[in-house]
Amino acid sequence: MRQLKKEHRDLEGLELATICVQVALDSKAEDLVVLDVREISSFTDYFVIMSGRSSRHVQGLAETIESELRSKRVSSKHSEGLQEGHWVLLDYGDIVAHVFYKDNRSFYDLEGLWHDAPRVDLNALGITELEGE
Repeated sequence: MRQLKKEHRDLEGLELATICVQVALDSKAEDLVVLDVREISSFTDYFVIMSGRSSRHVQGLAETIESELRSKRVSSKHSEGLQEGHWVLLDYGDIVAHVFYKDNRSFYDLEGLWHDAPRVDLNALGITELEGE
């Protein structure tokens, strides 16, 4: 088992996804989506997908998410794309966060590729500040 702070030891995928979403919103991420892929994926439970306005914004979002989860002693199993800032993938086992430069997101269309996965209602997660509200 990962060496987590006591209060974070039992965090499940949805709770980790909620932390990612809140951190991303606090950092001005756009078009946040959480997909529940538990029934159709063997490698993760949730995808957290978001967009940034520039490659630097994408890098900043990814770094902020990594920092917040690291402070809870949750470290990524794998990450890639941080140097380029076009598509950063952060793999935390139970969740995989995808941070896209907004122009690249529609090209890769993860939501379309995983169209069978239900979207998680962000309001039901108790997120404090959803864009457009």
